[in-house]
Amino acid sequence: MDTQYGTIAVIGLGNMGGAVAANLAGRGHRVVGFDMQEAARARAEASGVAPVATVAAAVGEADVVITSLPNGAIVRGVWLGDDGVVASARPGALAIELSTIGQRDMLEIANAAKQAGIRVIDCAVSGSPVQGREGELALIVGAAEPELEAAGSLLAEIGSSVQHVGEVGNGKVVKLVNNLMAMGNVLVAAEAFQIGVAAGMDAQRLYDVLANGGGRSHHFVNRFPKAIAGDFAPGFTIALGAKDLGLGVELAQSVGVPAPVAETVKAMYAIAMAEGDGADDIVGLVQMYQRWTASR
Repeated sequence: MDTQYGTIAVIGLGNMGGAVAANLAGRGHRVVGFDMQEAARARAEASGVAPVATVAAAVGEADVVITSLPNGAIVRGVWLGDDGVVASARPGALAIELSTIGQRDMLEIANAAKQAGIRVIDCAVSGSPVQGREGELALIVGAAEPELEAAGSLLAEIGSSVQHVGEVGNGKVVKLVNNLMAMGNVLVAAEAFQIGVAAGMDAQRLYDVLANGGGRSHHFVNRFPKAIAGDFAPGFTIALGAKDLGLGVELAQSVGVPAPVAETVKAMYAIAMAEGDGADDIVGLVQMYQRWTASR
């Protein structure tokens, strides 16, 4: 059993947190976990994670704390609450924050943790839960050099790519900027693709050409075959995209950068959600244009 990092506590055992916890347990680490949802705790237990009843019980015995949570408000509660990470983790513990949250939230929890003697790593992640389970995530890490060195081999087990982008907070910035670009790309691709289909192009033939053209992207090449097949099962949902767009627009406002394109993309995702597509994969934006075309 790997004892280099002692006990690892994972707070948030949903799709991504549960995958990361299962990966680390499978590699021989002692992993304990907490989640508000009983079903999530049960899934984690089946993958070798020891479930505990509270955040305090999880982090109090841990040498490493990993949080993977839905939004900034929950992250602040878990880190800054009376029985949260800052209050309950031991001084010297290494805390790694994986959630997609704003830079301000990341800096707030990091400053409180540092005052308590907790070492903090801002670690945004890119990839699917399947990649999380296999240790194949792309990690965007904001951390001081000593913390980065201390967590180095553990991060290498979580992700196949580790990019250090400077200080704490920068990981979240890069993730949000990346997602602004990615969500906008998928929206433009959905709109353009439907224009081509409505103009008489066979969808598969159109895809085959565009997948090798100058407008192609990672998301177009990998997601649009599902759209052609009518498969909108979520890998990354429209609702999550809308959430990240909101964070990206907030970041733009906080640094004084006008972001009319991002605001427009955010509004279009909100329309897709209002039309009932929020739980679908982001490539499901195509459905919105299909409906609008059919209604003409």
